[in-house]
Amino acid sequence: MPDDAIVPSASAQDLDVIARVFDDTNVIIHGVDGVISHWTSGCERLYGWKRIEALGKVVHTLLRTKSPRPIEDIRKEVYTGITWEGDIIHYHKDGHPMTIATRWVVFDALSPTPAVIQTNTDVSETRKIQDDLAEREAHLTSILATVPDSMVVIDEAGSVTSFSSAAEKLFGYSSREVIGRNVRMLMPSPYRDEHDRYIADYLRTGSAKIIGLGRVVKGRRKDGSIFPMELSVGEAVANQRRIFTGFIRDLTSRQRIEEELRQSQKMEAVGQLTGGLAHDFNNLLIVISGNLEMLEPLLADDEQRELLREAQEAADDGAKLTAQLLAFGRRQPLKPEIVDVGSLVSGFSELLRRTLGETIELRTSIRGSTHTALVDKSQLQSALLNLALNARDAMPTGGSLTLDISRVQLDTDYAEMYPELRPGDYILIAVTDTGKGMPEAVKARAFEPFFTTKGVGVGTGLGLSMVYGFVKQLGGHVQLYSELDKGTTIRIFLPAVGSAGVQASRTTLSAEDAPRGTERILVVEDDGRVRRVVVARLTKAGYSVLESVDAASALELLSTSEPIDLLFTDIVMPGGMTGDELASRAVLLRPGLKVLFTSGYAEPDIANKSLRAGSWLKKPYTAQELSIRLRQLLD
Repeated sequence: MPDDAIVPSASAQDLDVIARVFDDTNVIIHGVDGVISHWTSGCERLYGWKRIEALGKVVHTLLRTKSPRPIEDIRKEVYTGITWEGDIIHYHKDGHPMTIATRWVVFDALSPTPAVIQTNTDVSETRKIQDDLAEREAHLTSILATVPDSMVVIDEAGSVTSFSSAAEKLFGYSSREVIGRNVRMLMPSPYRDEHDRYIADYLRTGSAKIIGLGRVVKGRRKDGSIFPMELSVGEAVANQRRIFTGFIRDLTSRQRIEEELRQSQKMEAVGQLTGGLAHDFNNLLIVISGNLEMLEPLLADDEQRELLREAQEAADDGAKLTAQLLAFGRRQPLKPEIVDVGSLVSGFSELLRRTLGETIELRTSIRGSTHTALVDKSQLQSALLNLALNARDAMPTGGSLTLDISRVQLDTDYAEMYPELRPGDYILIAVTDTGKGMPEAVKARAFEPFFTTKGVGVGTGLGLSMVYGFVKQLGGHVQLYSELDKGTTIRIFLPAVGSAGVQASRTTLSAEDAPRGTERILVVEDDGRVRRVVVARLTKAGYSVLESVDAASALELLSTSEPIDLLFTDIVMPGGMTGDELASRAVLLRPGLKVLFTSGYAEPDIANKSLRAGSWLKKPYTAQELSIRLRQLLD
């Protein structure tokens, strides 16, 4: 010891011995006041201070100690016989900080001058490495918590070693429930049965079916439900052991969207076919009904007249059938107006109640006060009647039917699941019955035209398809929910209108005898038989008639000085020019010319055009309807 060292006592001699024994290590001995009494050569190398420089100095001042707790508190604990250890910061003689793992032990606690033996180890690099690892782990954890894909890590035996938070949400298990168990618990058959054999074959042969490739498989949630998922597996070696990391993407929403898109495309294709058939059939009906009308005054025999009326009734039924086909194909000419759906349903409920019969209870619930939408009132009533009839057939022994009307807002996330749906405000009409429900096979085809579960000769199979087409044409949406023995709910979403005002209904056409006229009318119709019937009807009613087979020939007549009071044109015609395009050019040639449109169906973009009130006549039409509409325009 140096000459200026503390005078040895019995305990001091022991401390000298300890210091010499541990001279090569980092040991500091100091008293109650922190004054250093022993400073080993190991401390000289660690801190850069020579022994002669350190002795007699206060250790926490010399080394600028930074401790997680106050030094005085630690000293009190140590002097009561409690050993303390932890990390502190010491500064080297040259000024750089060091992280020190220290351990303090009291020596000769009963002595009047007890001492503290402080053993120090520089762990700066170790702690830096640990901090870096902790930072990287936190970064990785943050990424895994944010990324929507789930991550599951397993070892060679198939036991789960890591389970991300996204995986917890996807499968419904907590990581504690999964880690250490075989990953087969997350798989349904046949994947569950094949998994262990697959890993064993891969480890033996190196032949991979998923690793590095990825494929679509199925997963099993905690509640037992099965869902589609895309699985990509990577392989790594850690501590001479293989680990397999699986990244999982839930495909439930994507497959539902794809199925909705396929269904929408299928319905659109069928709609185009049925709409085209209905259009052609309407032209046939107008020829049939027109000739029957012209035959009627020529028949004197009552029996013959009865046969003719029966044929006319059949033609009327055919017109109703084509109207249903056009509704499904979204090609019917609608007459939309602003309607309070709640008031409409309330006023219509008595008819529905009579239709359902005494064994079925009808309940109507209207929530909120504003339920205005732009709809065709008659088509909406027809749709609700169809749904009520279907519900009645599903409850042969009785039950209840509930109509629930409310205003809802569909957000972007909801709309993304249905390709044709736009986010926004909608009036929701939910029609719920307590009937026998539908199996999955029936639900998948419920909106297809001519599909029915009823017996032969009962119904046309067009009820739900008409509802589907009518709502879609208005820019709305239809959903079907059904479970066997639990009932069915049809939800109709109609685009809401902000204004609460309701337009007055259009005036119903008079049933009086067909009015006559003497004006000159230009008839433009590409179907020769239909054109002949129209010309005969007009001539019989006293009108002078000019004929054209297409828009081009009609424009030639309009360019002459021939007097023409009204243009009566089909909407859809060959030759590249539609009826409304013809009308636009016609009124430029002849300002003030009256125009009456007709068609077996209206393409969606044409049906939505703002045609003048009274300027539309849907095929098939009677001579009386034609005459009344002409007088409305000409007068």
